Amino acid sequence: MSKTLGLRTVVYRVPGKDLDKAREWYTKAFETEPYFVEPFYVGFNIGGYELGLQPEENESDGLRGTHSVTYWGVEDIQVSYDHFIGLGATEHEEPHSVGGPLLLGSLFDPWGNLVGLIYNPEFKLR
Repeated sequence: MSKTLGLRTVVYRVPGKDLDKAREWYTKAFETEPYFVEPFYVGFNIGGYELGLQPEENESDGLRGTHSVTYWGVEDIQVSYDHFIGLGATEHEEPHSVGGPLLLGSLFDPWGNLVGLIYNPEFKLR
């Protein structure tokens, strides 16, 4: 049996006509330029993890990624949350404590993808 190596890539889907807008938005949101830009995929390296944007040819029902949440680590959750809101994200769940020093919050990007933010000083990469 193969050993699971951990998270590698999270892909957010956006309407094909909005791929350039989404690339610009995520560049500002994560303050990182993409390392891979093609008409079929845009890839960012966010702290060693892949954030991908993939164009949808058919419009969805607007419910993207609402059944699971990927949390991106941040150093100051309120500052990061406010930064995303300032760029046009909408509130899903305001930053709040989930025990000890752990803080979570989540937002919807302008295309309806659910983006989570987490402050977790206990988490260390192996």
